[in-house]
Amino acid sequence: MNLTGLLLFLFTIPKEPKLFYGFSGVANAGSHKNGVPKLDRLLGGLLHSGFDERSCLSRYESVQYLKELKRQPSSFLISRLRSYEALHRRCGPHTETYNKTVERFVSENHHEFSDVDGGAECKYVVWIPFSGLGNRILTMTSAFLYAILTGRVLLVDPLDHTPDLFCEPFPGTSWFLPENNPITEDYVSRFGENSPFSYGSMVKNNLIDRFNVVSEKPPFIHLSLTYVMDEYDELFFKDEDQIFLQKIPWLTMTSDEYFIPSLFLMPLFQKDLEKMFPEKDAVFHLLGRYLFHPTNPVWGLITRYHKAYLAGADEKIGIQVRVFEGGPFRHVLDQILTCTKEEKILPPLINQENHPNNDDKNNKKTKVVLITSLSSWYADVIRDMYLLYPTLTGEVIRVLQPSHEEYQKSRDGIHYIKSLAEMYLLGMSDRLVTSGWSTFGYVAQGLGGLRSWVLYKPENFSAPDPPCQPVISMEPCFHLPPLDHTMTVVPYVRPCEDRIRGLKLYPDNQTILKNILNS
Repeated sequence: MNLTGLLLFLFTIPKEPKLFYGFSGVANAGSHKNGVPKLDRLLGGLLHSGFDERSCLSRYESVQYLKELKRQPSSFLISRLRSYEALHRRCGPHTETYNKTVERFVSENHHEFSDVDGGAECKYVVWIPFSGLGNRILTMTSAFLYAILTGRVLLVDPLDHTPDLFCEPFPGTSWFLPENNPITEDYVSRFGENSPFSYGSMVKNNLIDRFNVVSEKPPFIHLSLTYVMDEYDELFFKDEDQIFLQKIPWLTMTSDEYFIPSLFLMPLFQKDLEKMFPEKDAVFHLLGRYLFHPTNPVWGLITRYHKAYLAGADEKIGIQVRVFEGGPFRHVLDQILTCTKEEKILPPLINQENHPNNDDKNNKKTKVVLITSLSSWYADVIRDMYLLYPTLTGEVIRVLQPSHEEYQKSRDGIHYIKSLAEMYLLGMSDRLVTSGWSTFGYVAQGLGGLRSWVLYKPENFSAPDPPCQPVISMEPCFHLPPLDHTMTVVPYVRPCEDRIRGLKLYPDNQTILKNILNS
């Protein structure tokens, strides 16, 4: 059976009969015709109108499910996106300029430095897959914004099923690096930790003189921006080092970090970034909705599941559970239940101790709770609770879990497809609870433009008190920024709610209240 055929069987069938979950479709969960309110399919000009709709249905249909943008793109961002698209068409794979750049790269002696032309028309940053899908989405976004800021073309290495997941985001060209390229074929196996081609290693070993403008330079440099980056790798976040890197035609990048907050702390980029994103809490929300459009097979999976199990509910609640120590654990379940009870996300149950004299028999509202977790145990327990006891409010609670993989898998296309589908389904929630430190949760929150309740990461296998808090910003967290950046104080870059060592973009003080009230 091919990959498309397998999609029909991806998600676990709910344990209760389908009648228990079946809802009639809602008007905005299908075609944009037949009486559906007209929606802004181009998202305020964020999306280009020149695509063949049938080649990627999600590009223009996603607004029917994820709803419209929570923040509108600035005219400057739209202008930069259109300029970038033109650059990518001019310099993308198989163009004359791309072929010439590759020929120059091949002709160089890769073991010696050369007089690299820093003014070459086309320069590239090549993103190489690393870590889990949530990390990949966040790092592709970071690499794309870096490409815009530095006038480079972003090319995505198609390894590890990336083309099965995402449509092409740029019109008239491709962002996938061709297979017959000299960089990944010859060097990708040596792009790991302490790679001799990394910028940090070259500086540390005095292989380059980055402050000598007439010195010979390598034809390409690798950027290692992972959780193990050291002080030399962190030089990437210095203005003077960016000036040197601008002279290198080819950059390759591996990262598992959403490093955009640190770009906002660099004077070299600040002016452009502030003009592109006057509302700082919307960077991933806007770029994620611009870049990541599920392919037709994946989108069909998402929309069929939504129509079958989510459409028609009075309220959709997403709960994303990520446990880094294994499990399942009772203290994690207790934390989820305490959070959703205290924050009035889920209603209390009727039991012998709190049985009211007069039930609210007229409350016919239905809440659908979509739980995503590697383990099925959390959803099973919560589902059983709401089957065994009625709610104090009279609401009907229906609990779903699309899949349970038991452990995180790498280089598994089906696993990635399930993960992407669940991120999008969580993003369609009305209210969302996510796990601290989880990039999976960050992506779902950002795609949906939601301010989730974040579950604090447990310590010493006990539920934290308080169990959760609503986040101020829907931006992801940069978990391990350079230490000097964590000491920088600006109104819109501050420690993350779920990780004090991390950095996160927040609304400016002047707009924070307005954004919270409008979310």
